[in-house]
Amino acid sequence: MSFRGTHSGFRVLRPPPSRLRWLVLAATLLVLAQAAIGMAVNLYVMIPPRHPGAHPGDYLSGSFQSVNWAIVHGAAALAIHASLGIVVAAIAIGVASHAFRFGDRVIAGWSTIAAALVIGAGFNGASFLDFNHNTSSLIMSLLALGAVACYSIVLWLLGPA
Repeated sequence: MSFRGTHSGFRVLRPPPSRLRWLVLAATLLVLAQAAIGMAVNLYVMIPPRHPGAHPGDYLSGSFQSVNWAIVHGAAALAIHASLGIVVAAIAIGVASHAFRFGDRVIAGWSTIAAALVIGAGFNGASFLDFNHNTSSLIMSLLALGAVACYSIVLWLLGPA
């Protein structure tokens, strides 16, 4: 741990930037891998029009059923994509949390925006499973690209290793 200035006479601990840099790099690579798997799913996996959770009356419970169906009964690429999506969302939240502990508001802000974009991509993925609209797939990929852009900005702001 290193110290970052003082606040009201107390020293504020700042986690080392190397840990945050590695977390952001890992999140970036996972989002890119997730997007690549998503492209394969989009091209080669057929989502049946009727499965548990399809065309739900209640979005959240229907989406939960759709994602569960995709992980348990979907094609291998779809199961991997849905499972990895949950992991990536958890990691994105962890990166944002770590960025807040780092103590730089700008870095924390960009990390939080990236996490929100990852979570938004996940909701659009669930929507795609629910309703099979190409617009949801497009939005999912654009949000993933936005998250990569945010993480790239964070890496730039952290400076050289």
